[in-house]
Amino acid sequence: MTNAPEATCRPLHERPLWFLVVLGAAGAGLAAVRLADRGVPDVWTAVGLSLALAGVVSLHHVTTRVSADAYGVHARTLLRRRSVAWGDIADVRVLLTYAHTSRAHESRRVGLALRDGHRLRLPLPRSWSPDDPDFDAKLDAFRALHRRHGSPESSDLPVISHRTAGGGWAGSLALCALLLVSAGVAAWFVPNAASDEQAWRSARPCTAETPAAGRDDCLTTAWAVIARTDANRPKQRSWLYFTDSRPLHRLEVSPEAARDFRSGDHVELTVWRGQVMKVTGAGHSWHEHITTARSLAVVAALLALAAGYPAAKVLVRLRGRRLPDDEVLPSALPFAGALAGTALWLLPLCYLRPTAPLSSPAQITWATAGSLLTLALLMGAWRATRVRTPEEADAAGRPEEAEAGEAAEQPEQGEVFLSARFLESTDFNPHGFGTHIALGDGAPAVTPGPGRFAAKRIPVERLTVTNVRRARGSDGDTVPRSWHIAELDDAGTPIRLAAAPADLTRIVRALGSART
Repeated sequence: MTNAPEATCRPLHERPLWFLVVLGAAGAGLAAVRLADRGVPDVWTAVGLSLALAGVVSLHHVTTRVSADAYGVHARTLLRRRSVAWGDIADVRVLLTYAHTSRAHESRRVGLALRDGHRLRLPLPRSWSPDDPDFDAKLDAFRALHRRHGSPESSDLPVISHRTAGGGWAGSLALCALLLVSAGVAAWFVPNAASDEQAWRSARPCTAETPAAGRDDCLTTAWAVIARTDANRPKQRSWLYFTDSRPLHRLEVSPEAARDFRSGDHVELTVWRGQVMKVTGAGHSWHEHITTARSLAVVAALLALAAGYPAAKVLVRLRGRRLPDDEVLPSALPFAGALAGTALWLLPLCYLRPTAPLSSPAQITWATAGSLLTLALLMGAWRATRVRTPEEADAAGRPEEAEAGEAAEQPEQGEVFLSARFLESTDFNPHGFGTHIALGDGAPAVTPGPGRFAAKRIPVERLTVTNVRRARGSDGDTVPRSWHIAELDDAGTPIRLAAAPADLTRIVRALGSART
């Protein structure tokens, strides 16, 4: 057996990358010459350093190699080399991410699940398209070598994405921590904002008897003449310019105020604590925005509630840590509903009493009732996000049939249309048009909606159910997280049927009854 690699992955577009490496070396030389000549950085130094940085990144990519042979997988980058024997690899898997939340621009990479529990992400091969023959060929070569020289734990190809149990949770945890810190900072400034707001509302014009040390807390006025205005778009700054730059050169105002005032207008400026708070002219006025304690308290509450959603995603992921890495986790949206219900009572409380939310019996009663509502919603969300296996769904459906006095093999009484779809195109489901399955009056059929229009009969005589399982990453993003998958044998061709657990149990039994 030779040591020659049986599968080799090299970066695409090597020539442009080498060109960038050469350009980066030239940029580094340019930056060194300019620094040696002038002693201080200038524009050309910045350009040279930017090119050098691009050259280093390009050198890292162009020197990356991944190969696989009879001994294992070998990865080489600019700074590191690593080899893993096939006996230490439990599975070869696909790591899937989406660019700009579009399935048409997905990023696929190859990952290795090691037997010691660690995971390794290979730098190559990599694909940015769901249909990439070169990536698929490299992946098949890796899997063939693993089957030949190792012992894979799974015969299927595990696909790991943000929906599956093997996806990472560090990003959600970091986002939760960031939102909580932001909420704490906003809450920290609430008392100061309340004090400044009260001081502004109680401020009175300065008098001759006001000492110099106290003039910052009273209102002083100054007269000025507008030289010109600069009204820009809402996301850009708008300015008022004053004649002879007195009492100041310019003042930032809202775009509406800049359009209202005209050159030559005589205006009165109200100054408080060294800042112009108000501009009053003939028929027009502008007020500086004061950050209120109410707005800060509401922002802090909103940030804290927003932190609850990534925290719920981490909780759901920890709850499903015992699941296989490629099984789809339940959605955290029920916890988002609980957070929305909490906002209904928490935000009004923060708005009405930003500094003392529990200062009266009515507020305590309001907070207590709201907390009980939140607790009930969280309990419902916890129950809704439990992992339900196909065996549990099947057991849950049997007592209803027993109470009705019907056996599982009895045909459906009355016509019903259940939301379900075959994931493969077949002669009875061309181009995946079916969204429902009709049961009851007549043979089971695939329909494009809850009706018999364009229905196509399901050939139950050639279908055999081989397995019922939870959804996996390889089933795609179009399958809802809570649905289950029935694996069927269609005269030797494997196909998959996806539906809600209770509906899938009903469909599988109906197909079996129709066949017998």
